[in-house]
Amino acid sequence: MSSILIKGGTVVNADRSFGADVLSQDGKIVAVGENLTAPAGATVVDALGQYVIPGGIDPHTHMQLPFMGTTTMDDFFTGTAAGMAGGTTTIIDFVIPNPQQNIMEAYQTWRGWAEKAASDYSFHVAVTWWDDSVRRDMGTLVQNEGVNSFKHFMAYKNAIMCDDETLVNSFKRCMELGAMPTVHAENGELVFLLQRQIAEMGITGPEGHPLSRPTGVEGEAANRAIAIADVLNVPIYVVHVSCIEAAEAIARARARGQRVYGEVLAGHLVVDDSVYRHPDFATAAAHVMSPPFRPKGNQEFLWRGLQSGNLHTTATDHCTFCAAQKAAGKDDFSKIPNGCGGVEERMAVIWDAGVNTGRLTPSEFVAVTSANTARLFNIYPQKGSVSVGADADLVVWDPAGTKTLSAKTQHSKGDFNIFEGRTVRGIPSHTISQGELVLVQGDLRAVQGKGRYIKRAPFSSNFAANKLRAETMAPSAVKR
Repeated sequence: MSSILIKGGTVVNADRSFGADVLSQDGKIVAVGENLTAPAGATVVDALGQYVIPGGIDPHTHMQLPFMGTTTMDDFFTGTAAGMAGGTTTIIDFVIPNPQQNIMEAYQTWRGWAEKAASDYSFHVAVTWWDDSVRRDMGTLVQNEGVNSFKHFMAYKNAIMCDDETLVNSFKRCMELGAMPTVHAENGELVFLLQRQIAEMGITGPEGHPLSRPTGVEGEAANRAIAIADVLNVPIYVVHVSCIEAAEAIARARARGQRVYGEVLAGHLVVDDSVYRHPDFATAAAHVMSPPFRPKGNQEFLWRGLQSGNLHTTATDHCTFCAAQKAAGKDDFSKIPNGCGGVEERMAVIWDAGVNTGRLTPSEFVAVTSANTARLFNIYPQKGSVSVGADADLVVWDPAGTKTLSAKTQHSKGDFNIFEGRTVRGIPSHTISQGELVLVQGDLRAVQGKGRYIKRAPFSSNFAANKLRAETMAPSAVKR
């Protein structure tokens, strides 16, 4: 592998920033300090006036996802390549078994699809049903495959929705294994009811989508999942928090000392629900995702959540469908495939709307775009840190660089951009993945299949302790 010396930049980590050069060799950072000398044959990158930050980690993507009768436009190569163009060098995608499908079988299918990835990747695995085989296979995934998080959909009734029995069983198993349960918090029963009621009112277009998924259905599900986690004493991570009610549920729980963590999508921070009332069906339908974009008042509350530390990570839920696919719901909004893009735009949008406005400091930006995800999912400081020994996943960030975001210039295979026409100030000039330059001043050099699967160790060895506790509390063990 090549050596790269980044000269003259300001290193920004989640805890501090300082002037330093950064030297990488063989895919690792080997030195961070002043006046470093380039070894023979090294590539030198001039970072004067720029920041050197950890490569972004997107903890929520769906590449090559079969969903609602179709499959996303971006596969693991095009999706990760688009991510690298925007400074994201690692994704955590989702294995989503069909109901009753063996979860190890599903996991192996996704691993096969991901072999074409250009950047590093990891997986959350969804629990979509429950029996003893699921319980067993969760153990295999944690202990042998480096999976330390399991996803639970509280929405999508008659498909992949978890009932409370499944949530309880899976959360309990996560606690035993030292894994993190994550939840898509929407009350699926309420959504199902509201979809039918709104259709009966004659509302069939995309404007019916947010009406069928009001903020209350997200708030209720977030509160319920947090309460279950509290009783079982397991940490919990709530994905794509989009509204005040869900953010408040997390803040209340954290104020009580509960370990609850929240994720925000870049889109929810800057796009509001007026998009669903666009007169052009294709434009309105392109924004259909769940939870939907919310009334504008929710945005500032989400920013305050990131500022206060009650919300922790930023993601995209990158899940691209083209206009022809979205047209499946032309006469019924509930049949519009749910999903939007954003893996390429996330970091620039959050810098522009966050750092440039004073909402976030550069170190806070690093925290919410990489370091917090690495910590929460146990790959820190391998990822999310500019430090000796860390992976050489780095971004040279030009705070003065500008770009107008558009579907015409994006690398994603989707045909729509939810940030269309937005000019951002602050973009990557260089992206380095595994110690190799993969973006140089707009020139993307992604290599199919170069990405590595990143294993994530469990958080603690709780299994033996919990097993012992269960045995001592069993009726046969109680002295009478």
